Amino acid sequence: MNRLQGKTAVITGGATGIGLAAATRFIHEGAFVFIYGRGQERLDTAVAELGSNARAVKGSVSDEADLDRLYATVKSERGSLDVVFANAGAGAPLLLGEITAEHIDATFDTNVKGTIFTVQKALPLMGPGGSIILTGSSAGTTGAPAFTAYSSSKAAVRNLAKTWAEDLKGTGIRVNVLSPGATATELAKEALGEEGQKAYGAMTPLQRMADPSEIAAAAAFLASSDSSFMTASEVAVDGGLAQI
Repeated sequence: MNRLQGKTAVITGGATGIGLAAATRFIHEGAFVFIYGRGQERLDTAVAELGSNARAVKGSVSDEADLDRLYATVKSERGSLDVVFANAGAGAPLLLGEITAEHIDATFDTNVKGTIFTVQKALPLMGPGGSIILTGSSAGTTGAPAFTAYSSSKAAVRNLAKTWAEDLKGTGIRVNVLSPGATATELAKEALGEEGQKAYGAMTPLQRMADPSEIAAAAAFLASSDSSFMTASEVAVDGGLAQI
């Protein structure tokens, strides 16, 4: 399939996990992809894996100057932008009663502020047919024990898409949310271990965790013209976790 032939995409958090899987899928479908992340070593490894249709830019979504540099690079090298996958996210557990202002700031700086400026700064390079994809989470619907900041930040991301669909009327640019559930990323494997992953996967009706490539397949759909009449939607790829 070549649904993304000739398109240019930016994927934040693109060096690992869902972001890397999406970059792999986008390139397979014909896109040129800029992956953006904070770790140079991981970026270099990812680009070596992805090949000549990938370019890495180092930076943080919570740093506006870094984002300016990202989009200056996109403009210089490609001229315009078709797809933004605002995928970078962060979250750590803290029980109610232990939450600190620093914890909230760190989570919202990445998941909310970072998402807002990732998209806002991309808009001058985008035009009709453009697709914006925001990474939500099943936790944004259901909540999750000890994840007050993370769950509420992902609920905010859902609302960003609804608000921006209104703001983008007349531009031909679409914005949708992709909400994964239990996904076997490197981070999940490190945090949960084998038994923890089994337990988390067993919470879903499909009785397993997703492979990142399954989330990437949905991202490719949202990036392509196959989803041309979708905006302000949330696509749940969570094995049914938040659906029943």
